[in-house]
Formats: sequence, structure tokens, C-alpha cells
Amino acid sequence: MSKAPDQDGVLAKNRKARHNYQILDTIEAGIVLAGTEVKSLRSREMSIEEAFAVESRGEMFLHNLHIRAYSHGNINNHEPVRIRKLLLHKREIRKISAQIAQQGLTLVPLDMHLRRGKIKVQLGLAKGKNVSDKRESLKKKDADRDARRAIRDANR
Repeated sequence: MSKAPDQDGVLAKNRKARHNYQILDTIEAGIVLAGTEVKSLRSREMSIEEAFAVESRGEMFLHNLHIRAYSHGNINNHEPVRIRKLLLHKREIRKISAQIAQQGLTLVPLDMHLRRGKIKVQLGLAKGKNVSDKRESLKKKDADRDARRAIRDANR
């Protein structure tokens, strides 16, 4: 749907997402954050491995996103794990909600990045993989790596 972020702007990547899920579509969304959360994110003190998005009353929310408390914060520091609102258009929320309800899909964050000074979340509409699918994708990855290595060695 949207252009991939450049490597410099990536704050966090969910490496487990592509292993545990088959990503069918991606969506970029804004996120509502407190000031100390932004400072912690810019210093890359977060974990998005356990996070997931849920639709509630026509709005999208990100659950289980852990942003470490800001080290120079005061008593007004944020809670590390709290529900955070995602910024999407209503038509996008309706479309995603329909796909989740009909096809039994999940919405997982793939990465968090900076785009023009704003923090964005790349969400993936995903279908869970079972153990045999995971093994199959690892075998395919190994075979591709071996093929690239053989081509590289043949060209030397």
C-alpha cells in the first residue's frame, strides 16, 4: 500500500512477525504518543514483539507495545505498557475490520519508523502459520541462500 521506509528511519523491527505469520497486506498508521514516549522511541527503547492491533468502537488500538520509561522523565512519565490509539481513516478501519472478521486474520506491527519527523507503525494483515509452514519457509530460505552462494561461486 505505501512506500517502505528507508533503513535510517527504522526505530524497531518485529523479526518474529514474518516467521510466525504469513503477511498478506501492509498498512502504515500513525500512533498517539505522550512526549516521554517519543523520547524513549527515538532512543530505541521499545519492544514490539508481543504487540497486536484490535478494532474497538470504530477505532484501532495497539496492545502490548512496550516502551521503556524515559530515563530523564519525572513523575509525569508514561506507563511502559498501555493501550495506544492508531491513527487511520474510518474507511481503512472498516476495510481492515471486515477482513479480520471474515478471514480470521490478525493485525501485527512489522516495524516502527520515522517519516518526515512523525513516528509511524507499519502494520501487517497476517494469517498465522503452523509448525509445518514455518519449517517449509525455513527450508525455502536455506535453498535460496545456497542457490545464491552457488551462483556467486560460479562467477568467480
